[in-house]
Amino acid sequence: MNKKIFLPFFALAAIFVFSACSGKLTPLSEQYIKADPQPLEAIGGEVPVTIGATFPAKWFNKNAVVTVTPVLRYATGETWGSSYTFQGEKVKANNQVVSYSSGGNATMRSKYEYKPAMKKSELYLTFEAKIKNKTVKLPDIKIAEGVIATSALADAATANPAIGADKFQRIIKEAYDANIMFLIQQAELRSKELNKEDVKEWKDLVENANEAPNQNVSVEISAYASPDGGVKLNDALAERRESNTTNYLNRELKKRKIEVPVDARYTAQDWEGFRDLVSKSSLQDKDLVLRVLSMYKDPEEREREIKNISTVFKSLADEILPQLRRSRLTANIEIIGKSDDEIASLAKSNAGSLTIEELLYAATLTDNEAEKETIYTKASSIYPNDYRTWNNIGMERFRAGDYEKAEELFNKSNSIKNNSEANVNLGLIALLKGDKDKAQQLFGSASDIPELGEALGLLYLKQGDYAEAVSSFAGTKSNNAALAQILTKDYSTAARTLNEVKDADAVTDYLKAIVAARTNDSGGVVNNMKAAIGKDRSLAKEAALDLEFAKYMNNTSFTDLLR
Repeated sequence: MNKKIFLPFFALAAIFVFSACSGKLTPLSEQYIKADPQPLEAIGGEVPVTIGATFPAKWFNKNAVVTVTPVLRYATGETWGSSYTFQGEKVKANNQVVSYSSGGNATMRSKYEYKPAMKKSELYLTFEAKIKNKTVKLPDIKIAEGVIATSALADAATANPAIGADKFQRIIKEAYDANIMFLIQQAELRSKELNKEDVKEWKDLVENANEAPNQNVSVEISAYASPDGGVKLNDALAERRESNTTNYLNRELKKRKIEVPVDARYTAQDWEGFRDLVSKSSLQDKDLVLRVLSMYKDPEEREREIKNISTVFKSLADEILPQLRRSRLTANIEIIGKSDDEIASLAKSNAGSLTIEELLYAATLTDNEAEKETIYTKASSIYPNDYRTWNNIGMERFRAGDYEKAEELFNKSNSIKNNSEANVNLGLIALLKGDKDKAQQLFGSASDIPELGEALGLLYLKQGDYAEAVSSFAGTKSNNAALAQILTKDYSTAARTLNEVKDADAVTDYLKAIVAARTNDSGGVVNNMKAAIGKDRSLAKEAALDLEFAKYMNNTSFTDLLR
């Protein structure tokens, strides 16, 4: 056969073979795919992943359409992520175009609602490909394995519910005043003033307080002159008023056989009293007078400038200045309440004899949660219109794990008065149900209670905002607070927090083991895991799946604990 005839034939055949090969979609190598993070990590109840893919040159057929979907597979099922579709240069559609000659890059993002079974899982890329109308089968590619689920250890059940706090004061301090008035530029005590009803009542009050076994009393005398007439004159005048008042009062106390401390002082010009009376008055031009007081600090300048305000000075002289020529008698009385033992005893035997503040305080005198609940229940019966009683019974039900009853009681508390304590506690219930939006709304309606910071810290932790969680947990010594510190990689602080948790439990030790694992302390991993499993055997199974301990799976001291 003539070789010249066959040369064109072989050339055409070669082109055909090349074209056919170039038209195929071959399996994409793992080297072209990267998942971040690696391994995956649960954050805010979700498992996010960013996948970077490179389509190499001459891989993507010009007529091909390829849909890529990441799927997370685990023992109990699989969860599909977001699909991304790509197309060759000749396809007429609106997907990302990948060049045949130079290839291309793609970024794909997905997130999966976290499930505990995902701890042991595998992330695959699946492909659905067509060249024109012909389906091309491409194998799945495994791109990641396992999920770190440390953040899932955040637990609303261990948070401190908000207490409706008592306002009990063992010593109640009260002050009672009476005034002895003087005529202008005089210091003599007038019988009219000494025999006033309020002065008589004041002396009786001091006598009764002195005789009462649960009261302490002391007396103060404060003598004043009005701020007119000059400093030198008023200083001597106020001193005489104080001396005359003190001598009179000492005679009266001695007559009644009352021995109490008496502290006496005088003020030459009562500018503070003057300012207070003017500001509360309805005087014309009072703002002008107050402005003079703020502008001039020297008393003589003040007096001169005020006298220059002719429109108001007569009113000041008639209405304000006479009220400042006085000696004020003050009885400082301390009422000493019942002792802790008395309150605790009465809470059991005669709760009705206690005030609501004493009853609520009584519950703080015991560490027994059942006794606390009994006291709060009595309080709710005696004082049913106090929202704190119902909230605090709910608090005890929350601690006992009876969340349905707790929620009912928190709502009852709010029905009496919408209050921060019940709203924080209802927010914790919402977090237990996984409703972060409702929890945020409830926490937002609460304020000015100590437990709010911890509750917000837990919410931020559940939302994956670990820095805000750490800030909100400031000062809190709990598993949740330590977890936030671990997730922000502040391991030294986390370790200190865990050592200060008041009611340390198995999770406390488990978190200590995680800190040890992240800081390459193999002895700490073994010792803390041993303590955790000793308190809760189920944690052995958790640890076996936990990627926090992956590098210790060849450590026999560790693996022996998990058997």
